[in-house]
Amino acid sequence: MGASFRKYLVAGLLVWLPLAITIWVLAQVLDVVNGVFGSMLAALALIVPASLRDGLLELRHVPGLGLVILVGSLLVTGVFVANIFGQWLLTQWDRLMSHIPIVKSIYSSVKQVSDTLFSSSGNAFREAVLVQYPRAGSWTIAFVTGTPSGEVACHLEDEHVSIYVPTTPNPTSGFFLIVPRTDIKPLQMTVDEALKYIISMGTVAPMPHGAQPCAAAADAVNRNQPG
Repeated sequence: MGASFRKYLVAGLLVWLPLAITIWVLAQVLDVVNGVFGSMLAALALIVPASLRDGLLELRHVPGLGLVILVGSLLVTGVFVANIFGQWLLTQWDRLMSHIPIVKSIYSSVKQVSDTLFSSSGNAFREAVLVQYPRAGSWTIAFVTGTPSGEVACHLEDEHVSIYVPTTPNPTSGFFLIVPRTDIKPLQMTVDEALKYIISMGTVAPMPHGAQPCAAAADAVNRNQPG
């Protein structure tokens, strides 16, 4: 009786836990967006006529309005900077921010990281690989983020790659490593599949790509070896 009760309890937990966590995360994001939206409305209320102030502040109580405005603002901004004039204004804005003390350090660092991660022409987080970490014989999944450059590249022999080794179950923290290209094994799985594999601590294995995934993986390793 006790074993059956525990079995059904765990089965029900596995059904509702992912949904509960998803709702909780979305609620936290929505609270942050609404908080920022409310602060912007409060600041705007200080400069508008008194007759409009009450109506403006009432907008804070409209559910989801802050999220709708945020998404709309992102879309409008994206359309605007996609043309030549928008690109010119964006360049002038970046130049202005790069001349403000303290602000320039934070803004430049965040912009470099975001440009690297989200650029469609970049290579960051476009490939999942296997690497021996934290010791030889112990393997983990990592993501290729690019190749070493500048002074770092001058001190390295042969070809190296920059990789990010995420932690589990929270992949937003991890370790940055520079390793020889010959020490990594490319994987056929996508980045999304690799993230699911990491977050689940190996319990959610991605479906094999192709009829003979091991043969495909061996071909990928051979292509990865220097000529």
